[in-house]
Amino acid sequence: MKTDLEIRDDVLDELAWQPNVDETEIGVIVKDGIVTLTGTVGSYAKKRAAEEAVKKVKGVKAVAEDIEVKFGNSFARTDADIAKVAVSSLEWNSSVPNNKVMVKVDDGWVSLTGEVPWSYQKDSAKRAVENLQGVRGVTNLITIKQAVEPYQIKERIKKAFERSADLEAKNIMVTVDGHKVKLKGKVHSLTEKDEALKAAYYAPGVYEVDNELEVSYY
Repeated sequence: MKTDLEIRDDVLDELAWQPNVDETEIGVIVKDGIVTLTGTVGSYAKKRAAEEAVKKVKGVKAVAEDIEVKFGNSFARTDADIAKVAVSSLEWNSSVPNNKVMVKVDDGWVSLTGEVPWSYQKDSAKRAVENLQGVRGVTNLITIKQAVEPYQIKERIKKAFERSADLEAKNIMVTVDGHKVKLKGKVHSLTEKDEALKAAYYAPGVYEVDNELEVSYY
């Protein structure tokens, strides 16, 4: 098992390896395998890229992300400008149903609400706005509503895990309560934990996923 110092060195190397991340802008603290990221970056996309890079590092159990997004005067946008561009971006995105997602912007932070039938549509809406200029962060409150019986959900999730080359299905236990899914068991990395979460969310009829998978390096 790697020490916190070894994990920190690997995280810094991974951040330096990413073309869209400036590792000199980001501070890294590691305690008991939990990585805290601090610092200031010029876009929300850079903030997300740093977080995703850290999740790939072996030994990382969790990420606490305290990176702040600050824009220079030339990149600053009013909330009205951001809202207008966000609405346009959603309208042009073929994966997002028309007139189903509402946008609210407060001090550069975008909140999405509404109702869609599929999880990928909810994810697509977030991706459509998170890299827009002036966006400091995104809260995705879109809900999923679909006519699928709860008894069908568990079997579909298990089959999705078995199809995935990135997951060991035998180590993941799935329980379903109505349209809420709980995942328990062990995985090898945060990336694998995220993949399990995505696979569960993509199953028809899933409205909420409680991801209790434990990251265990063995």
